[in-house]
Amino acid sequence: MQDTYSSAKCARYGQRLAAHLSQRYFETQPTARLDGPALLTFTPVRQVNLLVLRQLLSRWQQQAKALRSPYFDFEAPPVQAAHNQLLNVLSRHIALGREALEPLLAQAVTDTLRLAADPAAAFAALLLADENDDNAVALAQLRELPRYLDQARPFFEGFLADLPDEQALDRIALTRRFGQYRAANQRRLPTVAQVVAALSPLLPLTEADLWDDGPAAAKTSPALDPEAQPTAAVLPTAAPAAHSLAPQPEALEPLLPQATPVLPAPPAAPPVNALREAISINQRFSFINELFEGENMEYHAFVQQLDGQPSADAALALVRQQQAARPEWTRKEEHVAKLLKLLERRFADA
Repeated sequence: MQDTYSSAKCARYGQRLAAHLSQRYFETQPTARLDGPALLTFTPVRQVNLLVLRQLLSRWQQQAKALRSPYFDFEAPPVQAAHNQLLNVLSRHIALGREALEPLLAQAVTDTLRLAADPAAAFAALLLADENDDNAVALAQLRELPRYLDQARPFFEGFLADLPDEQALDRIALTRRFGQYRAANQRRLPTVAQVVAALSPLLPLTEADLWDDGPAAAKTSPALDPEAQPTAAVLPTAAPAAHSLAPQPEALEPLLPQATPVLPAPPAAPPVNALREAISINQRFSFINELFEGENMEYHAFVQQLDGQPSADAALALVRQQQAARPEWTRKEEHVAKLLKLLERRFADA
């Protein structure tokens, strides 16, 4: 019986779904920002929304620690009071745009899948990843996790309730204890079938798509195929209208060059005012993974740089500069060629 799932395939689906949902939400409102309540209802899958907020909180806490300086007394009561007031005010003014939201959303989807498909990996990512490199794990931070869980909450609450009441716990012993607890309480976790059923209406997915050996190539789900166009799925009506993710039609670009010169050449693609407008969702996913090694923020920053160039020559020079800095691009000629073709449209009237 197939019961081994691929962590990489979970992550790949997370990237695809995050890109798909972000495209649908921000396509007609690219400068929109989501606040806390909007994040809690951004998808109809509550677990995904909660894990987005947990990542946001985690990164915010890390940045707050970075504010501390050896030149000032951060333990002084007036400083602590002012610092806490700032954090409280900021917490009521969350504002996430697409570039900030998409990587958080991708990781939240991935972790939602891993909670069922690979609980050990989810345990390490959700309970241990935010800790320091030493072997001590703070019990207080561990006990914050259930607030950000949905179906898996009773399972993890039971695990944390059985832990010794110590300020810090040994990481290795904690991992071993989790393995024993999971073996005895596996049925309290959500099943892969339950999670797939919740996510599939947003972007088609089957359990077989997540198996380590995967389904036959001819049956690969478009959700995990970088060359496939995502199927438009209707979101459940529970999603608020104010944050609708209603699918927008997208035109597929030819995947192969014209087969024979006898046929008439296709009409030239129209120019665009911004490079990001010319890049389809499939191309963007491909560029992120093939040219930027999955780094979503680096991709968006580079596209923004290209859009800001005064001429086609300047944009081409920037691409060549990237090629020199990224030797692996020499093996990605097809993707670089597609990017250059898109630049032609961007600077067609320049």
